[in-house]
Amino acid sequence: MSITAQEYARRRRELMAQMAPNSIAIVPAAPERKRNRDIEYPYRQDSDLHYLCGFPEPEAVLVLVPGRTHGEVVMFVRERDRDAEIWNGYRAGPEGACSQYGADDAFPVGDIDEILPGLIEGRDRLYYDMGRDPEFDRTVMGWVNTIKAKVRTGAHPPGEFVALNHQLHDMRLYKSAAEIKLMKRSAEIASGAHRRAMEKCVPGMYEYQLEAEFQHEFIRHGARYPAYPPIIGGGRNGCILHYRENDALLKNGDLVLIDAGCEYQHYASDITRTFPVNGRFTKEQQALYELVLASQLDAIEQVKPGNHWNAPHEVVVDVLTQGLADLGLLSGDVKELKEKEAYRRFFMHRTGHWIGMDVHDVGDYKVENEWRVQEVGMVMTVEPGLYVSPDDDSVDAKWRGIGIRIEDDVAVIKNGRDVMTESAPKTVADIEAAMAEGARTRVAMAASKKKAG
Repeated sequence: MSITAQEYARRRRELMAQMAPNSIAIVPAAPERKRNRDIEYPYRQDSDLHYLCGFPEPEAVLVLVPGRTHGEVVMFVRERDRDAEIWNGYRAGPEGACSQYGADDAFPVGDIDEILPGLIEGRDRLYYDMGRDPEFDRTVMGWVNTIKAKVRTGAHPPGEFVALNHQLHDMRLYKSAAEIKLMKRSAEIASGAHRRAMEKCVPGMYEYQLEAEFQHEFIRHGARYPAYPPIIGGGRNGCILHYRENDALLKNGDLVLIDAGCEYQHYASDITRTFPVNGRFTKEQQALYELVLASQLDAIEQVKPGNHWNAPHEVVVDVLTQGLADLGLLSGDVKELKEKEAYRRFFMHRTGHWIGMDVHDVGDYKVENEWRVQEVGMVMTVEPGLYVSPDDDSVDAKWRGIGIRIEDDVAVIKNGRDVMTESAPKTVADIEAAMAEGARTRVAMAASKKKAG
């Protein structure tokens, strides 16, 4: 299961077809990043470059030159180096860039300063995303200035810089059948990890011990890295939207909110589940949980071709505002509460985002100041929540410190929607059943060990 060379080639052709005549596009690889001293973070390729050719190495530059006689796809990559490869792994080299990654021409990246200005010269427009990598920005401007310095000899520098992301990111918003398959696999792996966490959870564990269950499940299924730093928030920590410490004790009677997804072959999943540490919801926890779940299920129904992007959020606001008033956490006329956004005390974020190669994926949410219309191939999250601050003295103490979020990944398909992450338990009954099954397994294993001993 992977993106084929034919699909990468189709993407490049589609992008070049959208470029203005007599233009050139430059897409650099992601730079390597230092973690500390001489240790680097695991390398992850820039999503735009990967989308166009799948090349996995740093220090690479992809250049698209529509109409070039000697080939429209040019790459600059590291040369093969036996000693370097012994230490740090194999390199494709210029020959591999052509034979494996679809380049028509490939050169050593060390020669780029001599070759690339010649490709730029004579082109009217240069497509490049200025501002993402300041160091590479300076390099690009250096090439352009080299050409400008020769205008008296007839050199022709580009007259216009154009942001590449307008065309490229709109392409990435619409997922192909192959991309959907990869995203479903990512979702399946992450869903299984959430179920595993429910089955393993017991009072007295630490948040990081549940995090370890996710790492175990991700890696053993080929998803080497999480799609983002996991949030494992027990008790009051579940009320911190981007909680990261994951080091607190999980207490009997508390909920734990887990926002965790994996990256599988460059495609992300993003799931949030909230469940009781001891396997049973209290009355107040269940009341708020059922409210969030009702809003989410109604919002998911709004994911379908022809609806606008904000439709799920509008439904969530309606359901949560009415429910908060019914439970007594808000008081007053529901219509006025909505107009005043009174719900934002307890629900302060949006209901979702695009997802794909990046967990917060590219793509505009508005077009000409109007919410974007949902179309087949788009994939989004649906993630309402309620967070009652442990320090909010304006509400009854029984509600304080309860943080709940429920999140699924949903693809827009021809006849409606496909909830990719539906196998992660979500109803109160399913969550409690999964946790009870985990408890039975622990009891059986303990009895087996005792008998064997």
